[in-house]
Formats: sequence, C-alpha cells, structure tokens
Amino acid sequence: MRFLLLVVLVVVGFWVVRRALSNLNKPDIQVKPPVQGDLVSCARCGMHLPRAEAREAAGALFCGEEHARLGAGKG
Repeated sequence: MRFLLLVVLVVVGFWVVRRALSNLNKPDIQVKPPVQGDLVSCARCGMHLPRAEAREAAGALFCGEEHARLGAGKG
C-alpha cells in the first residue's frame, strides 16, 4: 500500500513540476487580431491604415481630414 501511495505522489509531483515549467515558457504578450480588409497608405505621410478608415480626396487616399486638405506630397 505504501508503494502505491509513493508512486502516486511521484507521478503527481512530476505533473506539477512539468506544468509549472511549461507556464514559465509562455510569453505574456497578447496577440492582436488581424486587421480585416485591405491596407492602404496615406498619400501624404505614408502611414498604413485600413481602407475603411481612409479619407479620399482628389483621387488619393489619406489618413485623416488634415492630410486630405493638404493634399499629396510631404511638407
């Protein structure tokens, strides 16, 4: 009976240690979900953003109203 109890304790101990070590190897970084839809770049600053959030002016896509008002090109 003591031998069976000893075997059970060893197996449970091995399982607890193995589980603790596997938890140490997991990264704490949470993965962000992928962006849905096409990504486009602003014609003024080059920032990438989803097409649904882009502003269109003069046939080009911009990241916001300010850049759409200023137009294409850097400056």
